[in-house]
Amino acid sequence: MLPIQDDEIVSLDSLEERILRAVALLTSLRKEKEAMARELEEARAAKDAALREASEAKAGVLRVQDELDSLRNERSQVRTRIEKLLGQMDLLGNQ
Repeated sequence: MLPIQDDEIVSLDSLEERILRAVALLTSLRKEKEAMARELEEARAAKDAALREASEAKAGVLRVQDELDSLRNERSQVRTRIEKLLGQMDLLGNQ
C-alpha cells in the first residue's frame, strides 16, 4: 500500500468538509420545507375558515335584506290603511 501524501490528506479533508456542509444544508432545507408545509396548511385552513365566515355573513345579509323588504311592505300596507281610515274620518267629519 502506498503512503498517503499531504496533498491527498488536504484534498480528503476538503472533500469531507464539503460533504458535511452539504449534509448540514440538506438538514436545514428539510426543516425549512417542513416548516413551510405547516405554514401552508395553516394558511389553507385559515382561508377555508374565512370563506365559511364570508358565506355565513352573506347569508346573514340576505336574511336581513329579506326582513327589511318585508318590513317596508308592511309599513306601506299600514300607511295605506291609515290613509283610508283618515279619509273615512274626513268624510264623517264633513257630514
